[in-house]
Amino acid sequence: MRIRRSVTRFFGALLIPAVCIAITGYYGYYLLAGPRGLLALADARARLDVANANLAQVRVDEARITHRIALLKAQDPDLIQELARQQMLGTEPGQISVPRNGH
Repeated sequence: MRIRRSVTRFFGALLIPAVCIAITGYYGYYLLAGPRGLLALADARARLDVANANLAQVRVDEARITHRIALLKAQDPDLIQELARQQMLGTEPGQISVPRNGH
C-alpha cells in the first residue's frame, strides 16, 4: 500500500509540470515553425519586397500614362504627330521614320 501511495504521489507531482511542458512545447513549436512563425517571417518579408518592387513599377507606369493622357487632353502637337506616324507608318518603338519630300 505504501508503494502504491508513493507512486501515485510521484506521478501526481509530475502531472502539472508535464502539462506545462507540453503546452509550452506546443506554443513554442508554432512560434518557430508555424505558418506565422519566425521561420515564415523571412519568407513573408521576401514576398513583401517583391510586391513593393512590383508596386513601384506600376506607379512608374501609371505616372507615364497619366502624363501622356494630360498631353492628349492639351492636344500637344508633338504627341499627336507621333501617334499619327505610328499609325500611318506602322513603326516599332525606338524606330525612326524619316519623311521623304517629293513622293
